[in-house]
Amino acid sequence: MRLLLLVLAASSFLSNIVNAQSVPPKLKPNRVTLAGGNSFELYLPEYLTVSVAAEGLKRVRFMARSPDGRIFVTDMYNLADNTKGTVYILDEFDARNRRFNKVIPYLTGLRNPNSIAFHTDENGADWFYLALTDRLLRYKFTRGETKPNAEAQVLATFPDYGLGYKYGGWHLTRTIAIGTNNKLYISVGSSCNACEEKEEVRATIIEMDLDGRNQRHFARGLRNAVGLRWVEDRLYGTNMGADHLGDARPADTMFRIIEGANCGWPYCYQSGAKVFRDVRFNPRSQKMNCRSVPLANAAFAAHSSPLGLEYFDSSQKLVGGTLSCGTTWFNQAKPKTRLSRSANSSQREVGRWRRLYDGLSGSRESTRAACGHPQDRA
Repeated sequence: MRLLLLVLAASSFLSNIVNAQSVPPKLKPNRVTLAGGNSFELYLPEYLTVSVAAEGLKRVRFMARSPDGRIFVTDMYNLADNTKGTVYILDEFDARNRRFNKVIPYLTGLRNPNSIAFHTDENGADWFYLALTDRLLRYKFTRGETKPNAEAQVLATFPDYGLGYKYGGWHLTRTIAIGTNNKLYISVGSSCNACEEKEEVRATIIEMDLDGRNQRHFARGLRNAVGLRWVEDRLYGTNMGADHLGDARPADTMFRIIEGANCGWPYCYQSGAKVFRDVRFNPRSQKMNCRSVPLANAAFAAHSSPLGLEYFDSSQKLVGGTLSCGTTWFNQAKPKTRLSRSANSSQREVGRWRRLYDGLSGSRESTRAACGHPQDRA
């Protein structure tokens, strides 16, 4: 499948999002046409337009802006456990045509590259961080380079049994976020749909120094926290629930992740605004008291697969966040692929969310499989 990157352009984008907190935006169709002639519609608020910024990639995941202003993006190649992944540089953006003139391979032959980040340390040195299935790497970064000029440093290693792991072998991706406290956070998904893990690192978020030292568990009970974002002094993450509880449960979620928190998996799960025990793993609440599990800041439809998230900051207040929700493969109802907005403030966490765009399934009335899955924004 040929994947693409889209550019959303807006007039007074932030102010419209703020004003939309009380009034859901009306979505209008925008036709997107690809180089080969295929086209589809995305439904957007009237103050947004969309265009193709790059295409012909494979399984695009997360993006990051480098210290010299270029966009770097990961590509996992396909759904299999493979070593064909690539990190690309998207360079020379043409603002008139809203396209990148160059798509440059920066690193190739990678084991499921999912997440990247840049950081400039207190001495002014730039670093590039890369999360693979089996390792967390960092490279000394030279501005303007099109290939790494330095050797990789291995900061951490992770279980890498792949999809053939005898206990399940589910989640291959690792996601990183660098905090305002100069700590690095990395999520490691579960090895299974629902199980009691054999390895302590599974279904957790790990905190460490930026050079990999002083590693410790920051939060637990997150089955698959694919999206992480540090907002001021708070860490937020999306989380995908298990698949054995039917079409309507559990909710997929977004949490403000508190140090020491246990978000419940596999013993407890959220549905709507309540937390329930999983009777298969937690009969009579013997393993965990689900009343101790924090409520998510936003709860989405079961199996909607929330991925990347972003926020918009105005006057030091978090006024709006966006996250990608993908197609439900488990639910037999109409597929729903969308970008959602969750309203928040620095004073109070608000669990409301509204659709910011919809589509990637041909049309909102279509019941066929979606032709795309939103991943991230940069």
